[in-house]
Amino acid sequence: MNSIILRGLGTATPPFYATQEEAYEYFLTHFSLKPTERDLYRRILLDGKIKGRYLGIDASADVLETDPDRLLARFLKFGRSTAVAAARRALAEAGVEPAEISGLVVNTCTGYLCPGLSSYIAEDLGLKTSIRFQDLMGMGCGAAIPNLEAAAGMLVRSGEGPVLSLAVEICSATIFPGHEPELVVSNSIFGDGAAAAVLDLSREGRQDGLLKMVGFAAGLFPLHREDLRYRTESGRLRNHLTRRVPVIGSRTVMEVASGLLDRHGLSRNDIDWWAVHPGGTAVLAQVTQKMELAREALRFSYSIFKNYGNMSSPSVLFVLREILDRGQPQPGQKGMLLAFGAGFSAFAAFIEFGSS
Repeated sequence: MNSIILRGLGTATPPFYATQEEAYEYFLTHFSLKPTERDLYRRILLDGKIKGRYLGIDASADVLETDPDRLLARFLKFGRSTAVAAARRALAEAGVEPAEISGLVVNTCTGYLCPGLSSYIAEDLGLKTSIRFQDLMGMGCGAAIPNLEAAAGMLVRSGEGPVLSLAVEICSATIFPGHEPELVVSNSIFGDGAAAAVLDLSREGRQDGLLKMVGFAAGLFPLHREDLRYRTESGRLRNHLTRRVPVIGSRTVMEVASGLLDRHGLSRNDIDWWAVHPGGTAVLAQVTQKMELAREALRFSYSIFKNYGNMSSPSVLFVLREILDRGQPQPGQKGMLLAFGAGFSAFAAFIEFGSS
């Protein structure tokens, strides 16, 4: 039976970059802040845990936009361009031409379109009209992993590849000025980005690719749905999260990861590389504690959070890209992708690194 391999992995961000210090000065100047609110912005933005973030805006004034139609237009503009940039990098690494792509899976949660982003991405890349495609919505920060599973399912069912898997979020289109602490946190840590993966079936006489997708697992925990979600308010998406998210996130991903490891007769000690969604330093600290891992095991997740913030769903693939570039995993070594998101949901992917 042919294996599912990842042949190329590309990441991209919008061009506008703001340091956390610049963000603090901007919010201080342009938002009407209560003293406690101002202090919380200062503590989060100036604590050094994030250096800066890439944002899908043309100018800093766009942060003040509240018109739903203009926010959605901005989501489309930057979601489209950032996703296509990530896709081109993944295709180049895989040595695949756009016309060769037989399937496309796109996920996002930061803007609603009908048709979805797949239509625009297919047009910009010049994909063939016979392509199979899916748009995944409403899965939050964890969606890149079920996206990969959906792409793998396309390959298994059809026997035809390659398939392009794309996770893209323009979180800046959901910035929501307000006095609640959860809004201060959201406005302070989320950034924008896209990640693309080219999946294919292994073929006799061809290199193994960057890695092999061995197995997937997921968990859905509606009991905690109100702890992490978007809701619509005045026609705009408004993030809602509670202080319980790090604990719930770590507990649910541990449950899902443990089940996946048990299925393959493995333990946590058999995993050489961990790509954990960098939802925040508190989240990562809880994961290391629950999973009984050393902080060093999540160093690439901490690095992505420091340099990009939380980009929602693409973040875990940014971590995987960092592992490939800086960790230099050896052929045959095992890895685990972990992420959680709205729902409350949790996801895991078991991978084995290849020789190319």
